Formats: sequence, structure tokens, C-alpha cells
Amino acid sequence: MSSVTEQQTDQQQQQSLGTAAARNLATTTKSVPQMQGISSRWLLKLLPWVQCSGGAYRVNRRLAYTVGDGRIEFVQTGADVRPIPLELGELPVLRGYEDEEVLGDLAGRFEQHEYEPGEVVAAEGRPADTVVLIAHGKLAKVGRGEYGGEAVQGVLADGDFFGHDALHADAHDWPYTVRAVTAATVLTLSVARFQELADRSDELRAHVAAFRDAPPKAASEEGEAEIAMVAGHEGEPALPGTFVDYEPEPREYELSVAQTVLRVHTRVADLFNDPMDQVQQQLRLTTEALRERQEHELVNNRDFGLLANADLRQRVHTRSGPPTPDDMDELLTLVWKEPAFFLAHPRAIAAFGRECSRQGVYPEPVEVQGHHIPAWRGVPIFPCNKIPVSETRTSSIMLMRTGEEAQGVIGLHRTGLKDEVQPGLVARFMNIDEKAIMSYLVSAYYSAAVLVPDALAVLESVEIGVAQ
Repeated sequence: MSSVTEQQTDQQQQQSLGTAAARNLATTTKSVPQMQGISSRWLLKLLPWVQCSGGAYRVNRRLAYTVGDGRIEFVQTGADVRPIPLELGELPVLRGYEDEEVLGDLAGRFEQHEYEPGEVVAAEGRPADTVVLIAHGKLAKVGRGEYGGEAVQGVLADGDFFGHDALHADAHDWPYTVRAVTAATVLTLSVARFQELADRSDELRAHVAAFRDAPPKAASEEGEAEIAMVAGHEGEPALPGTFVDYEPEPREYELSVAQTVLRVHTRVADLFNDPMDQVQQQLRLTTEALRERQEHELVNNRDFGLLANADLRQRVHTRSGPPTPDDMDELLTLVWKEPAFFLAHPRAIAAFGRECSRQGVYPEPVEVQGHHIPAWRGVPIFPCNKIPVSETRTSSIMLMRTGEEAQGVIGLHRTGLKDEVQPGLVARFMNIDEKAIMSYLVSAYYSAAVLVPDALAVLESVEIGVAQ
């Protein structure tokens, strides 16, 4: 009874129209449909886009010599690891050797070893009579510095190898010490065991001898065929003749496509079209999703994605795990000709910020298109959530030079198409089916090209910390 009495009292006290009833006569102000998946897409904004009228882009380069600088892959059975036989062709002395039976025998001769952090894998001054393949983990090459202290000369990780010169060169000692930074699994092969197999295989022995006796190819520091010339001469010496050799089979990048079919019922388009055009809003959100997919493909696609197309010589590993100022400087030594920007996952940028704070370094941000962007050495660091983060909480950081004139990284697209709604993006009406549903084919055409290898570098195995 008391609750009924209170309700009657409230009704008696109300002296004006209530808001619930008033809203029936009011016009609600509405937002356009929102989409959480929309990101800043800095990569699409920053890449210079080149028109591909024929649907493909050919990258012509000077002839370059490959010297076996790849990485070796392994097969794992339980805790046992062994190299894939044909992958041993990445060793310079075995490049081009394809006898699977001999390579299989050679792969079986490697011995597996486990090392804990801090343990020495190879000691400076000891005989270098072993080939070492790194199946898993991270190792540091440490040598004697100019002033007597230790200096890290490089970092080795999964798929890398060292000591392969011992298979074809005269005996020598290790010029550096290799120490495990993390727990590591390595495979080793002594020169003696390799020689046992070579003594039994005439073909392998001849291959090694041909490699040892072959005259070195004249190449520049970048591995390109040398252009003969003289400088600083006096008098009238005979000048060398030369020509610039090109790659016989230049790479062509065909435009890729991301597509979907957008469907809208005609009843929705006709009756529920005010104050917002339903077809336009559906098309806007579909376009945003396609652009997000486009950026993902430019980063991760196995054929033309930047992570997959970075030259192996342009990949480095962090020295200690998290991205440090020293690691970023290492990237700058690889792309030192007009570096344009870094690209990193937001968590990797945060990890770099923590390392800077820990070392008492506070880099100044730079202003780009009205935004204050974190930077290192004046080079902006842009966020990109399309760069993957592994299950072990590691990611990558890219540094690139951009533009055709700078021989950098470029985006590829085709514009001027029929029914184009954005550059390189087409929304084409298809039909209305028997259920009165309209269909639109929405397509985005794109690709990317790295014009010369030193236009792109990648810092790998970047630890970004534990998710909170």
C-alpha cells in the first residue's frame, strides 16, 4: 500500500510534460555508423603511389652477385632438430650443389647442442674447424674493441650460421667469441666429418674445389657488378672500357586485389534513406575495411609484403630483447641514405619508449601533417597495428626510404578506372536479384615494390613486454 501511495503522490506533484513522453515528438540526432576497426593507416598515407597503367611494375636493377647469404631452415621431431638437406645450399661453398642423397648424408652428420645464456659457443683464438648452424635462440659475436674492451660485432639468430669458411679455406682461428644471449639450440659439423664425406663423393669434392679455385667476381660493396674506371691518374694511360650489366630476369610486381560484394535490400535503400543514405554508409564502411586489409597485405603478404621482401642482409636482431636506442641506430646504418620513417606496432613503440626512459634518453617528437609523432634521430616512428605480434610477444620494426627518385619503397596502384570512388578503389553496380537485393562489387587494386635492397631494413625479435 505504501508504494502505491508514493506513486500517486509523485503523479500529483508532476507539473509538466515528462521527458519520456516528450521524446516521442523529438527528432533524435544521430551519428553516422561508427567502426572500431578503422586505424590511422599511416603506411598508406606515407608511401608514394605510382600509377601502373598495365597492371604490373617491373623493377630493373644492376646485375648483383648472390654469395649465399640466406638462412637455413630445420625440421624438428620432438626435441631433435636437423637441417633440411636442400637448405644446406645456403652455405656459400654448397650453393648450386643439388645432390639430395649427399646433402641428406651431410645433414645427418650435424650434431645438436644446447647452450644456456652466457655460455660460449666458439672462443676467440681457438681453431675454427667447425660449421655452426643456429636452429633456435640468439647468439652474440663479441670481439676485442679498439681500446681493449669487448665489443659486440653482431647478433645471430634462428637460421643464421657461421664458420662455413672452414669448409674450403685454410685452417685459421676464431677471430671473435660467440656467446649465447638466450637459451639456444645449435647444430655443428666438424671439418673432418665434412672431409670424410667429400672423400667418398667425387662430385662434392669437385664442387668444393671449383668454388675454392674460382676467381672472385668484381663486385661493389653492395654486391653489384663493378663498373671499371680509373681516377687520379696523370699522363695518358689507357682507360678501361666498361658497361653496366643488368639483371637478366628483373622482377615484376602485378597489382593485387582485395574484393567483396556489398548487398543492400532495395526496401532499405528506398524507405530508410533519410537523413543518411544507406547505400553510401554501407559503401563507406566497406571501403574502410578494404583499406585496412590493403595495409595488412602491404605489410604481411608473402609475395609483395614489406616484411617478406626485406633483403636478408637488411635484417638485424635486437641485442638484448627490447628495442633500444642502439638497435634503432643499427637500423639507421642499414638505411642511411635519406631514411623516411620507422614503422612499428604501437606496443613496440611503447617498449622503445620504456628503454629510452630507462637509459635517461628523451628523444624529441617531430610534427607530421599536424600530428606530434615520436621520433629517433629526427626520423619519425609511425604506429602500424598490422605488424604482427608473435605468441612469445615479439614483433618487428621497419625503417624505409621512399620514392622512385630516391630508389626507395613505393606503393603501386591503378587509377582512372570506371566507377572509381577513391584512387585505386572501384564500387561497381552488379545487379538486383529476384529477392530485390542490390549488389555492388567493391575492389581495391594495389601492391608495393622495394626498388633496391638497402631501401628497407627490419629489426626482428623485438620484445614488447607482457600484456597487462
